[in-house]
Amino acid sequence: MKPRIPRALRYTLVSIQELLISAGPVALLAGGLLVLAYMWLDPTPPKRVTLATGPAQSAYDEFGKRYQKALAANGIEVALLPSQGSSDNLRLLREGKADLGFVQGGSNERATTEESGLESLGSLFVEPVWLFYRTDSARKVTATAALSALGQLKGMRLNVGTAGSGVPSLMDKLLDANNIDKSRIVISQLEQTPATVAFLGGQLDAIVFASAPESLMVQMLLRTPGVKLMDFAQSEAYSRRFPFLTPVVLPRGVVDLARDLPPADLRLVATTTALLTREKTHPALLQLFAQAARDMHSPAGWFNRAGTFPNLEHSEYAISREAERAIKGGQPFLQRYLSFWVANLVERMWLALGIIIAILLPLSRIVPPLYQFRIRSRVFRWYGQLREIEHHMQEGGADKARLSDELDALEQKVARITVPLSYADELYALRSNINLVRRKLEG
Repeated sequence: MKPRIPRALRYTLVSIQELLISAGPVALLAGGLLVLAYMWLDPTPPKRVTLATGPAQSAYDEFGKRYQKALAANGIEVALLPSQGSSDNLRLLREGKADLGFVQGGSNERATTEESGLESLGSLFVEPVWLFYRTDSARKVTATAALSALGQLKGMRLNVGTAGSGVPSLMDKLLDANNIDKSRIVISQLEQTPATVAFLGGQLDAIVFASAPESLMVQMLLRTPGVKLMDFAQSEAYSRRFPFLTPVVLPRGVVDLARDLPPADLRLVATTTALLTREKTHPALLQLFAQAARDMHSPAGWFNRAGTFPNLEHSEYAISREAERAIKGGQPFLQRYLSFWVANLVERMWLALGIIIAILLPLSRIVPPLYQFRIRSRVFRWYGQLREIEHHMQEGGADKARLSDELDALEQKVARITVPLSYADELYALRSNINLVRRKLEG
């Protein structure tokens, strides 16, 4: 047996049903506007993004893995695209093969940075020019076996890295500034790993990297016996000649305090590395990368104090608005309490929601009159039939038995009408009028 709904609940359900039907057109309009706003704003980012890194075991490769892990926590897959380095990353970004990439300052050889359609997420860290040399090779030049000027490299076998790394171009500028005849240096452009093997095997006298200290190759060579790092005694002068270079100091003992490595402060020149992105990359992804950069690069390092990076200085490209917000303002308020996906959706849709509400507020005024009309029409539509019966009563020779049957049928239909309690008086008025017509018919 089908359970009966309590009468009070039935009246409430009727009221809710009619209210929903009355609000239907406004709700449909709101839904349509919301769908259009969603399609226009595109608030949901793609779940996969490509990051151009660098050679295997380089600092770029190491940082790429860290970004990959950081964004995986929010359900974003970061595909790492190995490359030769900064110049190669710029090419990949311009060709649309990568969404983001690490690029050293001074790597852009174009006259303007605006034409590339790239933006910067800020400066992340400095990359010193690490010029390692073998002490046995240096003794042929100076009795102290300590190099402090590029001019002392004459006659040596020097590896400057592949063209895609940007280091060969940088070294060309530095050698030219010293008026060094490059034909007097045996220059090679081997990749990082084979160059290091050749250097340790004695086939090379010196090797150049431009990398963050997190590079595994740099870490290893700093601890290798018989290998020294060149002290750029003219680091200040280099920074004045080349705006993209910054003088930095590798403090005594910072590599290994117990072994006192290095045994003295070493002056170096460094470029500043930025994380560049294509302008078409989804803003929510840029926000996540900028937040990860703040967490990853803000601690103190060998060449910076805590909180120095990331920053908006030394940028050769326009700064992304999302990066500026993340670096200056920290984590968005909603993301502190909601998941990234929910917070991002609300953050990017709130303005559209406000506009939609502003449009719908005036339209919502039609809902109460429409609701009232629908409820009252349930009662009033039977008055037409009641008046017709009354009209036939006033005609001569009316069939009272037939009219009485019509009144009975009308009364049965009205008895099945359900209306909210607030409109019950109109239903009872209809019933009273039916009884009134019945009395006139029987009188």
